[in-house]
Amino acid sequence: MHVRNGPDRLRGWERRTELPLLVASPLFLACYAVRVLSTGPDPFWRDLALALSLLIWAAFVVDYVVRLVLSGEGARFVRTHLLDTVVVILPLLRPLRIVNTYMAIQRRRDRPRLSLYARVMAYASITAGLLTVSAALAVYQQERGAPGATILTFGDSVWWACSAITTVGYGDVTPVTPLGRLYAVCLMLCGLALLGAVTGSFSSWLIQVFGREDKERPPAG
Repeated sequence: MHVRNGPDRLRGWERRTELPLLVASPLFLACYAVRVLSTGPDPFWRDLALALSLLIWAAFVVDYVVRLVLSGEGARFVRTHLLDTVVVILPLLRPLRIVNTYMAIQRRRDRPRLSLYARVMAYASITAGLLTVSAALAVYQQERGAPGATILTFGDSVWWACSAITTVGYGDVTPVTPLGRLYAVCLMLCGLALLGAVTGSFSSWLIQVFGREDKERPPAG
């Protein structure tokens, strides 16, 4: 579906919504943390966190639909904006929208503050941190109280998530529920991808530095 002045209207919409969505992303994670970690008898905070989570989810859905319509790309928009599509379908990954929004802000600068290699490592680090916290909360929610569970506290879950995303996997605490193990597989796959991105970027940076030094070195003799 073609929208009149769609590209201009799309850019205007993204400029107006990028800051609210940037704030909404960690707020969603905070609301989820309250829902998982709150154990008091008073359900007020859990109910408030649930209401805010649904409101933030609705905001992301509206943003996604508006950008889909204004882009005029139809199915191609879904394929070329996989991160946006994933965070709408899987609410727990919504904090990753921070990375996408930050990249959009940097693209509008004449010159990004960080080099390409530094940006790759920074984005990977931010993504790893968000994934670790999200996975720790999700697995703890599934594992606590499960028969034969070894992840008994949120601290255990954070320890497990850190070892899983770094591909260390000590094995002292592991998920036993089907959904917990599914989260574990996803986290390990993401950890491998992020580790590869950081390692490859760092290696490329070293090669570039050594190549520059070789060019600047005066010829022998």
